[in-house]
Order: sequence, then C-alpha cells, then structure tokens
Amino acid sequence: MSLITSDNLSNHQPYTDAHIAAYPVEYIAGIDLYNAGEFHAAHDAWEERWMGEVGPQEKLFLQAMIQSAVAFHHLEIGRPGAARRMHQMAGEKFARLGVKVFMSLDLVNYQAQLESALAWLRDAADPRDLVQPQITPPKIKLMPEIMPYD
Repeated sequence: MSLITSDNLSNHQPYTDAHIAAYPVEYIAGIDLYNAGEFHAAHDAWEERWMGEVGPQEKLFLQAMIQSAVAFHHLEIGRPGAARRMHQMAGEKFARLGVKVFMSLDLVNYQAQLESALAWLRDAADPRDLVQPQITPPKIKLMPEIMPYD
C-alpha cells in the first residue's frame, strides 16, 4: 500500500513524515482510507493491526476507530440501526481509553465530529424510520506531536 509522504504535502495533509516513521503503516493507511470516504477499507487496514500483537491501549483505540468507520459503512449500505450501535460502541471504547489524545489523534475533536455527524441517530426509537440527512464524516488530522503508545 502506497503512502503519501510530506515531501509533496500541503498544510492540509493529515500527517507528516514523522508520523509515518513513528506509527504503524496500518494506522496511517487507515487514516488515508477513512479521509477518502473508504470506510470499509479503513476498517480493514486498522483491523489488520488490531488483530496482531499490540498493547491493550492501542487495541482499545483501534477497535474504537474500526467501529467508528463501520458506523459510516453501515450508513452507506442503508443500515442506520447498525450504524447507531457501532457509534455507541466506539464511544464506549473511547471512554474506556480515558485519554484526550492517542497516537497523535485529538480524540476530543474527533469524537465531537462523530457526534455532529451521527447525533441524528441517537434518539430515534427505530432508526430504520429515519431519513438520513446530509452528513459530513470526520476528517482525521494528526496533531504535530509524536506520542509513545503501547
């Protein structure tokens, strides 16, 4: 899988060469795919890393990211109830992680973007009865600081 390097990046790119060097290729690839709206493929990239030998915090973080991507995939295929459940499960994992930033991702901002995009699902008794509004999925942009992770 080819990655974009910062040699040809503008200030709008989601990460730098330092991020590419510091973090697993699957994490970076998942960011590219997610930002391109390829939610199922982002899930696959992150899941490849998640299924390997990773520390417990990284595993929890990746699972939350996978579930947030899957929520948008479910919306693409017309399954709002499943999307709502994935969004809830991702939120629970982020809460259990208990940090504001992980692997240079500002989780407060990311979760606020998730909530903005998916809040319409929250209160419906039966989400299948909802008409999906125009939504804007989050865009992932890593913070400049490189962080240790387990």
